[in-house]
Amino acid sequence: MSTFVLVHGSWHDASAWKLVIDQLEAKGHLAFAPTIAGHGKGVNKNVNHARCTQSIVDYILDKDLTDIVLLGHSFGGTIIAKVAEVIPDRIKRLIFFDAFVLNDGESLRDNLPPHLHTLLDELVRESNDRTVMLPFEMWREAFLNDADLDLARTSYAQLSPEPYQPWIDKLDLKRFYSLSIPKSYLYCTEDTVLPQGEWGWHPRMSSRLGQFRFVQMPGSHEVMFSNPVGLAEKIIVAGRD
Repeated sequence: MSTFVLVHGSWHDASAWKLVIDQLEAKGHLAFAPTIAGHGKGVNKNVNHARCTQSIVDYILDKDLTDIVLLGHSFGGTIIAKVAEVIPDRIKRLIFFDAFVLNDGESLRDNLPPHLHTLLDELVRESNDRTVMLPFEMWREAFLNDADLDLARTSYAQLSPEPYQPWIDKLDLKRFYSLSIPKSYLYCTEDTVLPQGEWGWHPRMSSRLGQFRFVQMPGSHEVMFSNPVGLAEKIIVAGRD
């Protein structure tokens, strides 16, 4: 039995993991899903990356979780790297699930292709609180391209505006890259949120981990909605001893 802590990505909160947690628990594992500070509906969006990280550290400490498999999805990859720096003794393995793996001194925004910079700048200007809301068309075509329209609509309704500051904070990751915690990279082969090839998740992001376990499956960036059964199975493979 493993203890999984699943950290969501941008625009999400803990509810994104409900179906996956059901599958993990049905197979005898423990699974937890915190909501990152500044994420979710009706909350204060004025947070930076350090505050986001601290909220996950606090969650793990408050529940006194140990020997955990800590998974970060997308933006959540930047969070679990910084969490690992603070509480490495509580983490058995890190899983980066179609996740950003930043070089020391970079921000998430630094790792986006130029056309997404333009889109982000426009979306931030349109907001009155320095947040970014993902357009439905982008959600439908790039994020959840393996689901029908009904699922795209119902899952999109769970999203909320994303704080922009954590995306532009430059992260000191020297300590992360000195840690010996085992790492896995879980990659969905139809994920086109980052254009496949030069800007893609794998091998561009995954190779930065050094030695890592590689696990892949069919599906989109948001396969937790379109195939939670298959994702749970791959998470178990990625997190096994």
